[in-house]
Amino acid sequence: MLKAVDSLKGNNKVRTVILRSEVPGVFCAGADLKERAKMHPSEVGPFVSKARALMNEFANLPMPTIVALDGAALGGGLEMALASDIIVAASSAKMGLVETKLAIIPGAGGTQRLPRAVGVAIAKELIFSARVLDGNEAKSIGLVSHVVEQNEEGDAAYRRAVALAREFISQGPIAMRMAKLAINQGIEVDLATGLAIEEACYAQVIPTKDRLEGLLAFKEKRPPRFKGE
Repeated sequence: MLKAVDSLKGNNKVRTVILRSEVPGVFCAGADLKERAKMHPSEVGPFVSKARALMNEFANLPMPTIVALDGAALGGGLEMALASDIIVAASSAKMGLVETKLAIIPGAGGTQRLPRAVGVAIAKELIFSARVLDGNEAKSIGLVSHVVEQNEEGDAAYRRAVALAREFISQGPIAMRMAKLAINQGIEVDLATGLAIEEACYAQVIPTKDRLEGLLAFKEKRPPRFKGE
């Protein structure tokens, strides 16, 4: 997966990334506990560090990312989803950071990204209790952006993610990347610094051909033809 994410970094033709599983009923069930039990304690830290690095690389992709949860997302599986921009879940999906049941803590970003998504108190409650939520419960606390009823094919969340991606890909691709960068960096700093980040990102779109195309298309009352230039 690191190789796949790395291949996307510099690919300017990719407008939106959707991450899904084709395993029925499971997005990602987290670590293989039988494998983990065989690991020497000295191996566990580097293993988790590599998983954390993967989540960070996914989170830092320049284009919008959507995760489709049509099944269980537990432990590292939910941490992977939390590293995306938007989560879409089937109502039947199950998700939770369940590490405290194993006397460990989320180690691939969960203790940091969950509070940012749902607030500190709710994140603490979910991690302390190792509670597993369904799609509707996750939507009620803001953990997921969209919840859909599962269909017979078992890919309802993926289909909703594709529909959402279609809304994204008609926009200016450079603008989308700059918007994501401004939001991601700005949310971690004070407002004055965030506004400076926004200004710097806005400056990147001013000289683009896409900006001029957008103005011309508006004048000519036609859909714009953005090329990412």
